[in-house]
Amino acid sequence: MIAPVVSTMSRLFIIDDDVATCNLLKIIARPIFSTVITFDSGRDFLQENIQETDIAILDLMMPNFDGIEVIRHLAQQQLFPKLILISGYDKGVLFSAERLALDYGLEVLSNFTKPISMGELTTVLENTLAKQKHQSALTDGKKSTTVIADSPLLAPTTTEKFDPSVDDIITGIQDHQFVLHFQPQISIKTGELIGVEALVRWQHPIHGLIFPDVFISLAEQSGAIEQLTKEILYLAVQQCSQWKSQGLAIKISVNLSAQNINSLQLPEQLRYLVRSNNLDPSMIMLEVTESALMGNLTTSLDILTRLRLKGFQLSIDDFGTGFSSLSQLHKIPFTELKIDQSFVAKIVEDPESLAIVETCVMLGHKLNMTVVAEGIESQKVLTKLTEINCDVAQGYHFAKPMPAQDLMTWYTNNLTATKQGGTLV
Repeated sequence: MIAPVVSTMSRLFIIDDDVATCNLLKIIARPIFSTVITFDSGRDFLQENIQETDIAILDLMMPNFDGIEVIRHLAQQQLFPKLILISGYDKGVLFSAERLALDYGLEVLSNFTKPISMGELTTVLENTLAKQKHQSALTDGKKSTTVIADSPLLAPTTTEKFDPSVDDIITGIQDHQFVLHFQPQISIKTGELIGVEALVRWQHPIHGLIFPDVFISLAEQSGAIEQLTKEILYLAVQQCSQWKSQGLAIKISVNLSAQNINSLQLPEQLRYLVRSNNLDPSMIMLEVTESALMGNLTTSLDILTRLRLKGFQLSIDDFGTGFSSLSQLHKIPFTELKIDQSFVAKIVEDPESLAIVETCVMLGHKLNMTVVAEGIESQKVLTKLTEINCDVAQGYHFAKPMPAQDLMTWYTNNLTATKQGGTLV
């Protein structure tokens, strides 16, 4: 029997007022972690020097200072251990607590109702440590920079934190430093590639490839998002036209922000752009989140309706996470409904998530909309989506977002597999 590898990278904290539960979990965790510390009080746990590499198994139902209060205090103190939530209460409370933690910016590895499946818990812990070791190995190998081979768009990426200014973003736009990566969208019924979502990246000459969480909020707050979106739309339309000339005629989905759908000039600007590139407007899908529609709905309705009249497709993104979904679906001429990945990812093990996704699929079809499920990471989830008649799938199960030239290679390889009787995966 091979001895388990004990991690020295992370500490495991167990916070539960039930001493028997603490002792049992400690027995399970000891072969995996070199440091396992138990607490019967959330307040005592918060006195620790908590690191981002730490993992905390947190019971929600504790007297005097419960798990929800612990989550709030972690967020307030800017402490970000990875959480595993447990409770002897119902699963709905666990789900709500997980959503709260995610909204606070905390990472939740999993949640368990008591009695806990020790096998499943062990798997979660071991997989988390394996991922940390992999990331640590990559960081050690990178030192200060990483060169990604076979991707000419990608310059060296530094591990140093980059805190851009508005001027940096404007310079990046003017110097055409922003690039697009594309994630495939697959027809669940036929297995064919039918579209891609364009996701912006900043290819900074010094700091390397920067992901949107670093710059999108600042661009929106400063008003630079309008210029950035123009650049993104230009790149997307150009790429769509290039792929079409190469025999790959697929739609490209582009995300719009709240500021974009308050720009009355957008429909004419976009129509001119697609015409100058000899494209049909129907090849461009414009994604709008529910939250983006919460502002001036009258102006948004004006702009989005005109976009539809000009032939562009409209998608309501992250469906189910907003507060006025049905009203928006009734008023705005959407052609696609995109179900939020927070529901999709859990449809195999969570009956409530499955019920929500089934309802979304049914609603979308009743309104003559194509339904897209995003965040698919396993065959089990894809199989379930097939059973409930969802239309389109997107997620890591098929492919991560990739540069345009890599997508052509991926498509060519998978096209060959499809012709030989397989499916795009």
